[in-house]
Amino acid sequence: QANLSLLLGYEFDQQSFNIHHLLINSVKELKPLHTAISLPELIETCGEDKAIDYIPAGQELSGFELSMSAISAPRQLILNRFLAQSHLKEHYDYIVIDGPPTLGLLVVNILCASDGVIIPFQPDQFSRKGLEHFHQVLDDVADMGISKVPKVLGYIPNLVDNRRKQVHKDFDVIKNELGSVPMHESFANKVQLVRACAQNKSVFDYKAKEFLPIQEQFLNLAQSVGEQLL
Repeated sequence: QANLSLLLGYEFDQQSFNIHHLLINSVKELKPLHTAISLPELIETCGEDKAIDYIPAGQELSGFELSMSAISAPRQLILNRFLAQSHLKEHYDYIVIDGPPTLGLLVVNILCASDGVIIPFQPDQFSRKGLEHFHQVLDDVADMGISKVPKVLGYIPNLVDNRRKQVHKDFDVIKNELGSVPMHESFANKVQLVRACAQNKSVFDYKAKEFLPIQEQFLNLAQSVGEQLL
């Protein structure tokens, strides 16, 4: 979907390369599909202080599973090996990988390459079932025994409509089932968040007092993640 790339200001065109092409290039068995693109050429920088580097995604990732279907190497470790080969973990304090809302090979690769995972969900019965499936995938990663299982760093209730009674009922059921894992503060569809997304800006780019609560919410989330990964 490349939503995060769009929010960070990346401009797509028909000739755009993205992380999909780097992953393909990292697999020797796929040499006929390799492209003449390197990691330094794809790293983009954003933010007022240019403190964030990112590698854009793209619609080609929708064919990731098909592209990798013919290789004999462990397909679950392609992203993990790419991170190791490129030494990215040695250059950055944190690497955030934005995963798609599916449970296919791409998400399994993300889980096998990650130290921790943050799980957003909407408090309803459909998300409840989705969370069950997600935990089954974590169990599958553990059963494979080819990588460590990422730590669950917390759940983020998203797009919460507190006006509906059923939301509170579903939320309580989900919280009871998830147990002691941190449940972060709910993200409602606040005007400030919608405005920032519409303008492709971070909420920290705004100085108005009305943005202070949501800025604090993100800071608390970041602090919690940092403390758990120490």
